[in-house]
Amino acid sequence: MQLTAKLVQLLPLQTGTGKNGQWKKQDIIVETEATYPKKVCISVWGDKIDTAGLQIGSLLKIDFDVESREFNGRWYTDVKAWKIEVAAAASPAQDKSPVAVGVDQISHDDDLPF
Repeated sequence: MQLTAKLVQLLPLQTGTGKNGQWKKQDIIVETEATYPKKVCISVWGDKIDTAGLQIGSLLKIDFDVESREFNGRWYTDVKAWKIEVAAAASPAQDKSPVAVGVDQISHDDDLPF
């Protein structure tokens, strides 16, 4: 899945040692740009962490997977990013103001009734 959202918070980097060796994890909080914005916590693991490229307020394009697991009768859901890119800068807003048309500019050649 893919999501474009604004980075609003970087949580502390977590590190540890597991059965497969050293690991590191960075959780980020992003906010969607919809009519009703939602905040989402996304986990970034291992070498995919690029804190230099993650700036608060930047627009990110995130490719991720959603995974749920059960533990002691409760379900937990993780959103894990597998690719994060800084989204391209938005193009400058075009002027979409209405254009004034004078009465002398209207053509009366057509035969439409309205």
